[in-house]
Amino acid sequence: MTTTPAAAADREETGAIAHIKERLKRFAHGVLGPVVGGLAGLGVTADHVTWAGLVLGVGAGAAFFEGKSQLAAALLAAGGLCDILDGELARRRGVSSRFGAFLDSTLDRLAEAAALAGIAGFGLRNLETLAAEPALAAGEIQMGLYPVAWMALVLLAVLSLVGSFMVSYTRARAEGLGIECRVGWLERPERIVLLILAGALHVFWAMPVALLILTILSFTTAVQRVVHVWKQTRRAGRD
Repeated sequence: MTTTPAAAADREETGAIAHIKERLKRFAHGVLGPVVGGLAGLGVTADHVTWAGLVLGVGAGAAFFEGKSQLAAALLAAGGLCDILDGELARRRGVSSRFGAFLDSTLDRLAEAAALAGIAGFGLRNLETLAAEPALAAGEIQMGLYPVAWMALVLLAVLSLVGSFMVSYTRARAEGLGIECRVGWLERPERIVLLILAGALHVFWAMPVALLILTILSFTTAVQRVVHVWKQTRRAGRD
């Protein structure tokens, strides 16, 4: 089959992004190698670390809900480390399994959803407080923080959640059709890094900006994957 210039360019761009991500992944794995060895020596399994990642994600969501964004950022960072360590532990112990990979992906989605739900809950709680205390609302308005800003925070958190699930779903559906689909700008590590940075800054504007970027790039990634699958099925003559 003849390869068109557009198809070649598409593969080249996808390969370049994947190459950068792979190099960063290998660097992280190299740095965490001694930690993996220590955990394996203590008898810690990949499933233990996977469940720990979920607990940390839920904890991050609770911290976001309480307005403790820096604590939430630290918990998310620890959960991100768990996401790296569980796969490394499984390989180190020689117990990698298809169910383990499935469980890891499923719990990762729950952990991320918990963090975003916590952010949305924080916004809703503040809206409720402002509705019950007009004097507080007036004070925030004088400082330039209008109630609509809290509404925007809630909406962006919900859209970010939808976008993150669309990124995961498009890849899972494509691979269910036998098509590799790791293309796109924003996968889970990048989404978590955005939330960590916004939480660590602990200023109001940082989180809406991070969520706006996350929303736009998540939906863009989902569209990139749809286009990728469309091209792959057409090239193979499957549709």
